Amino acid sequence: MEYELLEYAVDEADLSAEDAAHKMNVPVEQVFKTLVARGDKTGVIIASIPGNKELDLKALAKLSGNKKVEMVPSKEIQHLTGYIRGAVSPLGLKSDYPYYLDQSAYDFSKVVVSAGTRGVQIGVSPKQLVSILNAATGKLVR
Repeated sequence: MEYELLEYAVDEADLSAEDAAHKMNVPVEQVFKTLVARGDKTGVIIASIPGNKELDLKALAKLSGNKKVEMVPSKEIQHLTGYIRGAVSPLGLKSDYPYYLDQSAYDFSKVVVSAGTRGVQIGVSPKQLVSILNAATGKLVR
């Protein structure tokens, strides 16, 4: 896998994708935040969307074959993924959860996702991310 590591100083009071994008000098729509959700049929699912957008739960439910999807409470994230809030990476998760990537990732030659540690991100081609994680893509944002 070809990738680039990007590091930045973390502000514990602001774990937003906007702050990370600014500090890395990368457009916020190219920085994909990784979210943990739970579907009524599939259980835990992972979705990555542009840092300046909100997840459309109905769109994720439809794409993932669920009738309903809810965000996982932040207190459960580390137990489920092995990562702390603000550092959830779609790579190296504790379990092999279904992964969904917003289709806007294909607007870029590289997207930036968490490397699993606050302050460290990975720039990787969306095609590689989809291939490695056997991801489904679709419109996941409002």
